[in-house]
Amino acid sequence: MNALTVTAKGQITLKKEIMRHLGIHPGDKVAVEKLADGRIEIRPVKPTGKISEVFGMLKRQGQRPVSIEEMNEVIAKGWAGAL
Repeated sequence: MNALTVTAKGQITLKKEIMRHLGIHPGDKVAVEKLADGRIEIRPVKPTGKISEVFGMLKRQGQRPVSIEEMNEVIAKGWAGAL
């Protein structure tokens, strides 16, 4: 059993061993469920959704689409310090 200390702000820090066991990393979200016997259950929150949901999220009204070739050209100029 691992004992954790609660800070004055009411926060706890999970040890690396526990984080590895849960498969979580700093910044990940966890779900905390209160159980009837006074215990809590901590589970990693797995992202949901489809990759297709991000398509078009950068689209701006009235702005024409940019081709891959145009993107590569701008990237090359940026790396060359020409921008």
